[in-house]
Amino acid sequence: MSPTLRACLWMIGAIVSFTAMAIAGRAVSLDLDTFEIMMYRSLIGIVIVVTVALFARTLHEVRTQKAGLHFIRNVSHFAGQNLWFYSITVIPLAQVFALEFTSPLWVMLLAPLVLGEKLTRSQAIAAVIGFLGILIVTRPSPDTFEIGILTAALAAIGFAGSAVLTRKLTRTETITCILFYLTVMQAGLGIAFAGFDGDVALPTWGNLPWVVVIAVAGLVAHFCLTIALSLAPATIVMPIDFTRLPVIAIVGMLLYAEPLDPFVLLGAALIFGANYYNIWSSTRL
Repeated sequence: MSPTLRACLWMIGAIVSFTAMAIAGRAVSLDLDTFEIMMYRSLIGIVIVVTVALFARTLHEVRTQKAGLHFIRNVSHFAGQNLWFYSITVIPLAQVFALEFTSPLWVMLLAPLVLGEKLTRSQAIAAVIGFLGILIVTRPSPDTFEIGILTAALAAIGFAGSAVLTRKLTRTETITCILFYLTVMQAGLGIAFAGFDGDVALPTWGNLPWVVVIAVAGLVAHFCLTIALSLAPATIVMPIDFTRLPVIAIVGMLLYAEPLDPFVLLGAALIFGANYYNIWSSTRL
């Protein structure tokens, strides 16, 4: 089997996992708030990461030298993930995913500030095209403003900050170290925020499977995406990743009677085009 075909199969796993996480997030949102979801997700994640690290004999790679950078990275991801879980409960799933795909555009803008990377001409063009896509997806006006649109857009910025800092961490840290601090620190943040009001809801036997799905799907999705990118160029993997949008739009229509908004699909196409143009320009050079 060719590496490209294997990458496509791994991306199917990523798409299924991301979709499952969105469905599970909606299922538990009536009983658990976003902080509680993140707390339980991270606690389960700790068990998974430590168990895998023990079997792989990589637990010794966890170091404390970059603890401060790990913390900033995980605060950014924690904020983004909480905003994402909130957004999927208040606006159509397709709209959330379309705005989530703006994250690479924010990475382009943040990379020069955090990593010292130069903003190229193609990146600037991609950012402008992507911004037009955002305007089409959100169609901002005082009469149609929804808080979910704002939180979904902010979630994308949180994910972008996390991605930029992860890139910086990978220069010195291993995957085991990054994932260990990801789960441990976000579990601590989840406990602190979930328990701030003195009322922490426990998972019921009915929603516990959904909580497990959220925890496992989140780790599996990013694992599949990472493997796919190691097997094939981003110019092949990224278009496959963007099929998450029509998939989640169909899921939203079938499960939640959400209408298929042509403006969301049009805006998402522009956002995809901006990202693909940037990747194509970079790989061509």
